Amino acid sequence: QVQLVESGGGLVQAGGSLRLSCAASGRTFSTYTMAWFRQAPGEEREFVAAVTWSSEFIYYADSVTGRFTISRDNAKNTVYLQMNSLKPEDTAVYYCAAGRFMGKRVGVKDYVYWGQGTEVTVSS
Repeated sequence: QVQLVESGGGLVQAGGSLRLSCAASGRTFSTYTMAWFRQAPGEEREFVAAVTWSSEFIYYADSVTGRFTISRDNAKNTVYLQMNSLKPEDTAVYYCAAGRFMGKRVGVKDYVYWGQGTEVTVSS
């Protein structure tokens, strides 16, 4: 079992940066694909970025490509999301998620473990 705790959210002006962290418990962290999702008020939860267990494959939603960077440190059981050039439309609760599967998966149902979320607000 994996437990996930996000941190690093907050209020930032448009054009600014934030770095989210997700600390995982459990000895099997390094075997999971880790991802970030986000959910804006009144919207469905959507995929943001994912990194496979070895960091061999990394993929992003089109809306964040070139602005966000996902990374992981298996020695620290932590995954990060560096968010640059933030826009008001990035405002959402950001969730860390873990899943174990082959290939590229971007669906909410593909990930079995979830954190409680951290709120990001980008002001214009």
